[in-house]
Amino acid sequence: MRALAVSLIEREKITTTEAKAKSLRPFVERLVTTGRQGTASSRRLVSSQIGDRSARKIALVLGPKYKSRAGGFTRILKLPKREGDGSRMAVIEFV
Repeated sequence: MRALAVSLIEREKITTTEAKAKSLRPFVERLVTTGRQGTASSRRLVSSQIGDRSARKIALVLGPKYKSRAGGFTRILKLPKREGDGSRMAVIEFV
């Protein structure tokens, strides 16, 4: 989950299976909610979950962007099934 969260935060949009996207959403939403406060303690909490580089991006880029938003920072868009194994695919991105 951490690797997916770091990829989403760095790229702001990733393609993955629908099940992984649905389980990733609440994890990332909590991180952004905590990190957007901008305090040192909130940055340390986020950093302990996903690392310094991604915590810095949440605090400096994503936090101010979603300061006035109550929640719902991500969206999941469904894609056609994957050719090889028929898995349902989805794009998860920041709004």
